[in-house]
Amino acid sequence: MPSGIYRAKAKPKAKAKKNKRWIQGAIKKPGALRKSLGVKKGQKIPASKLNAAAKKGGKLGQRARLAKTLKKMK
Repeated sequence: MPSGIYRAKAKPKAKAKKNKRWIQGAIKKPGALRKSLGVKKGQKIPASKLNAAAKKGGKLGQRARLAKTLKKMK
């Protein structure tokens, strides 16, 4: 380095703390989608009902879209 010019050491960037359990935080009311679709407890939600609900708005649509996303993660 040329004399007279000093460069401060770069501070390491603080890494954002990743929440490894984000899915548990995303699901605030377990069973709400199943209940609103009228599927009995312990039964699987049919794909046709899930797809129809995903097209709707509001919380029902949000929950259905999240369920479809989580289904892809299997």
